[in-house]
Amino acid sequence: MPVPTVGAKGATPRRNHFNRLWRKACEDAGIKGLHFHDLRHTGNTLAASTGASTRELMSRMGHSTARAALIYQHASADRDRLIADALSGLVDKARKKIRKARKKQDRKPKGHAGDTGD
Repeated sequence: MPVPTVGAKGATPRRNHFNRLWRKACEDAGIKGLHFHDLRHTGNTLAASTGASTRELMSRMGHSTARAALIYQHASADRDRLIADALSGLVDKARKKIRKARKKQDRKPKGHAGDTGD
């Protein structure tokens, strides 16, 4: 049975009434321990994992300070892996650049052109 979006008198349910509706809906779905506010945390964490900026997250959440928006961000293992892989890629790219420069330097003839090397 869907949770009604309005109270008995057609108004938005008050907190105590909404909480009863939420708990009943969770119970009917077999979900234990999920608070309605947990959805806010999850939504903002997922939005952050897309690469959204703090300013964008603030707008989505209706926050006026970065501190408030950051409270809802949580690091995820998948995102941490992406960051680690990107950092490794930067290091690998720099190493290749250094190796290429060294090889190029090694190929240059020593001394003046036509030197016998004696």
